[in-house]
Parts: sequence; structure tokens; C-alpha cells
Amino acid sequence: MFMPFFTYILKSKIKDRFYIGSSSNLEKRLQYHNQGKTKSTKPFIPWEIVYYEKFDSKSDALKREKQLKKIKNKKYIHWLIFKHSGSRPD
Repeated sequence: MFMPFFTYILKSKIKDRFYIGSSSNLEKRLQYHNQGKTKSTKPFIPWEIVYYEKFDSKSDALKREKQLKKIKNKKYIHWLIFKHSGSRPD
């Protein structure tokens, strides 16, 4: 059975803060972050998924996660998110 993997971007609902990660289950992973089980995201709860990409393998999702984390440019992250949503940044 095929199981997709995802690279995702979360945005804090209380701060202008993003988190980039990967998972095979987006909803479960979001719950994990919002329950405070990840040290780096706990101070910025609640989170929402604002962007994701789907991959056929875990290694491809991890590769993309690392690529996005290397960028370290908030303007690029905003552009990526809003390019795909059709919305404008807050």
C-alpha cells in the first residue's frame, strides 16, 4: 500500500513564526505540535498548516524539508505559501 509523505510549513497563530517539518500524517503531526510535544514549537501554540508538498518517499520529503530550512528567508517562505494559496500575507 502506498503511503505518501509530506513536507509542511506551520505558522503560529500568535506570532509571526514558521516551522518546517515532514511527516506521513499531517493532521496527527499538527495535533502533536499543538499539544506541546515538540520543544521548539511549544512556546508558539497554536499552529496551523499553511503549506505542504506531497512526496512518494520519506527521503524525498526529508530532502525538501532540509532544502527549505537552509533558505532561512521569511520573505521566500511567505512567497511560497501565498503563491499557492492565492491569498495575500497578513
